[in-house]
Amino acid sequence: MSAADTTLAFDASCKIFVDGGCGFQSPGLHSFIFKPMFEIGGFEFNKPILLALLTTGLLCLFFWKAFASPKVVPGKLQMVAESGYDFVRRGIVYETIGKKEGEKWVPLLVSLFFFIWLMNLWSIIPLAQFPVTSIIAFPAALAGVVYVTWMTLTFKRHGFVGGLKNLTGYDKSLGAVLPLVMLIEFFSNVLVRPFTHAVRLFANMFAGHLLLVMFTVATWFFMNSWGFAYAPVAFVLVMVMIVFELFIQAVQAYVFVVLSASYISGALEEAH
Repeated sequence: MSAADTTLAFDASCKIFVDGGCGFQSPGLHSFIFKPMFEIGGFEFNKPILLALLTTGLLCLFFWKAFASPKVVPGKLQMVAESGYDFVRRGIVYETIGKKEGEKWVPLLVSLFFFIWLMNLWSIIPLAQFPVTSIIAFPAALAGVVYVTWMTLTFKRHGFVGGLKNLTGYDKSLGAVLPLVMLIEFFSNVLVRPFTHAVRLFANMFAGHLLLVMFTVATWFFMNSWGFAYAPVAFVLVMVMIVFELFIQAVQAYVFVVLSASYISGALEEAH
């Protein structure tokens, strides 16, 4: 099912400026609901799932082709892959975790960055036209991977007591306010962080897609009604939203990975 099937599913005869017209039917939650395309072994595959699988396949193919036979003087594909890899390694991992401790986490964080970025980019790619991360299950799963990694590393590095001190910001110099600080830090780190980590990505992609769909539908609607004079305005807004979404898609992938790196860095820090 295409995006048009879910977002333009209203009566084409509906006019906004005629007597008895049904008015503009704006997109809503139905724009994020897709019927299963097919079923395998009792598991239903819909558009977001297929796009996520396609993202995985394309990224594996891209990096395999880029680094299968690396050359000292890289070709175009290898150069692009190396530039992206180096951007995450030096610009995020080294800056947040440090070169010595961060090197082992580069593969995970590079994978997260490009996986999220491409899932976001589907929003403006013809025929796909849907950001996979606007479905909360996908950001939640990725945030869950980071959370489990963070918690495992914290207790493995510091032990049970040391891990609790690390998560609660234990510092005996705080004196009488220490119990309150520990409670707040525990609530923030253990409960709030994974929630906000997932919701930040989801909410931005959800809102961006909703706005993009709204102006796209408005353009189509005005072109098929007496309000056709307003269609160019709506179309310009579509173009503006596409450019804006390109920026937001990259920023959200970057922010997600920076936060992931900061959590890992925090797990490596010594408790007070």
